[in-house]
Amino acid sequence: MCAQTSLNEKRVLIFSALLASGFAVGGLVLGTLVGSLVIVFDGVYSSVSLVLTLLSLAVSKYIQSPSRHHFPFGKAVLEPVVIAVKGSVILIIVSYSLYSAVLALFTGGREVDASIASLFGAINVVGCGYAWWHIAMKSKRFSSGLIQAEVKQWQMDTLLSVAVTLGFVLAWAITLSPFESYAVYADPMMMILMSFYFIKVPADMLRGSIREMLMMAPSTDILDVVDREVDALDKQVKQHIEVDAVTKVGRELRVSLNVHSDDKQLAIADIEKTRRILSDKLSKLPLDLRLNLNIAT
Repeated sequence: MCAQTSLNEKRVLIFSALLASGFAVGGLVLGTLVGSLVIVFDGVYSSVSLVLTLLSLAVSKYIQSPSRHHFPFGKAVLEPVVIAVKGSVILIIVSYSLYSAVLALFTGGREVDASIASLFGAINVVGCGYAWWHIAMKSKRFSSGLIQAEVKQWQMDTLLSVAVTLGFVLAWAITLSPFESYAVYADPMMMILMSFYFIKVPADMLRGSIREMLMMAPSTDILDVVDREVDALDKQVKQHIEVDAVTKVGRELRVSLNVHSDDKQLAIADIEKTRRILSDKLSKLPLDLRLNLNIAT
């Protein structure tokens, strides 16, 4: 990753951390005051997001430092490790919130001041939506696994805020109807519905990071690009080239190729030419290429 991209990544993570700290404090304080499971969950989620963002920031900085002694193959693996931690922690939070909501549902519900909660939810929608949009726009210009994880975090927070706001507006409407006694069940029901939806995002984060740590095959989009460019290159050079292995670890794309030649001797210049052409072709992918050419007999 170039210095400018690393600097931009640092700025995005700092922006995310500062915004998350504000939502964390607001959610915890107001959620406790009005007695809402959903708002407390939002505050806890923002607090954890803050801690995880600070962790991402520290790892992003650490990845840039020299590492040949302890990490002879580089520190790219630290990125999926951090994402796995993020996914696991968020999954635990969502699961515990689901348990608390089910418990509240069967013990008489929870009475919440829906008017104050609705106002807080509307403010959260605007703030979280802006953070999601801002970081998503930045990720189109420069991207990494850490930035993508931030986008997913703010996406979840925005959708959570939208659901909270709509839910409390509905709860407020119920208090004005003949079914006022059922309004106490609105808060735990919202938490249950949101939990089932939000479990998917951290589960996907965890699954993807584990695949990278195990050096499994990347997405089909990446594989298709590599296969297409290698096939095109095979028609341009004297040697026969075939893909041996492709893996994505963090921000690194590791491509191993087998080079076959009819000649008994293979010129170094030909190998370097092959490497240079393929490196240029694969530069369209927003990843750091690690290309390994194996001379096959």
